[in-house]
Amino acid sequence: MSERLLTEEILEVLRKAPSVALFSHVSPDGDCLGSMLALGLALEIMGKKVTFFNPDRVPMALAFLPGSDRIQQTLPDPRPQVLVFVDCTDLRRVSLTPDYFGDSIVINIDHHISNQKFGHYNWINDQASACAEICLTLLKQLGIAINREIATNLYTGIVTDSGCFQYSNTTAHTHRLTAELIETGLDLASIHYQLFDQKPLAQVKLLQAALNSLELYADGQLAVMTLTLENFRQSGADQELSEGLVNHARSIKGVEVAVLLKEVGAQEIKSGFRSNLWFDVNKAASQFGGGGHKRAAGCTFKVSLIEAKQQVISVIEEGLILGRHR
Repeated sequence: MSERLLTEEILEVLRKAPSVALFSHVSPDGDCLGSMLALGLALEIMGKKVTFFNPDRVPMALAFLPGSDRIQQTLPDPRPQVLVFVDCTDLRRVSLTPDYFGDSIVINIDHHISNQKFGHYNWINDQASACAEICLTLLKQLGIAINREIATNLYTGIVTDSGCFQYSNTTAHTHRLTAELIETGLDLASIHYQLFDQKPLAQVKLLQAALNSLELYADGQLAVMTLTLENFRQSGADQELSEGLVNHARSIKGVEVAVLLKEVGAQEIKSGFRSNLWFDVNKAASQFGGGGHKRAAGCTFKVSLIEAKQQVISVIEEGLILGRHR
């Protein structure tokens, strides 16, 4: 199916739907929540009954997003006619299985190259800097006027997933779309203050623990940090406060790949991979059942922290060596 035909069919489904449920991924970030909320608020303008679902609670730094207080951790009951998943590579990211779909129509909107295309309609654009870019395009084609609430959510999605427009996924199109959002009268100073300048003391203590664990491998090209359950307990930080800490390791001169491994339970380790210039961390994460983007990806291990660390170092060191000899 051509992208044009796919878009038209998605628009038709949304126009006809009396009710829509929107879903976003575990450990929510600015893009998944901003995209979900923007799309949902716009659908309400169209007269739809809308529910918002995320398996986890909204992080403190994102509680300012318009509509975020309506996100629930219980599945919609009864199940709506149309289910829309945003920024979700696969159903595990929403703690669901296909059994939940029933006879509902499933729309899957995402920008991850590793998306499993689990929907009846799959709008996947891995060239977009954020899922919010795709959602803005969708809303424009629906003929929705972008108000400040919707724009705040979409801008947050783009600015967080593009690394404040620093990452390689940022394009001229990204900036053009962002300009349209700014023209709605966004309070950029307030948004950036909420997102980047309000760090709880517990998060700073958690960063201290992560930096204390920092080790370099592969002649300084690989930086690895770890966080144990004890680190979270001592700092008083929730798991959500580890978001973004891996970038401190990525910023070290000479480092191509940075990894943060965090203990979230017995024999359960979540990882975040980031790269700078050329290493494809999506390929590395896929070897462990994960995925994401070329420069940002992750996966979950069902082993000890030590074992997960050994496996990651082995795979990434090999990739770095092979890359040097190409």
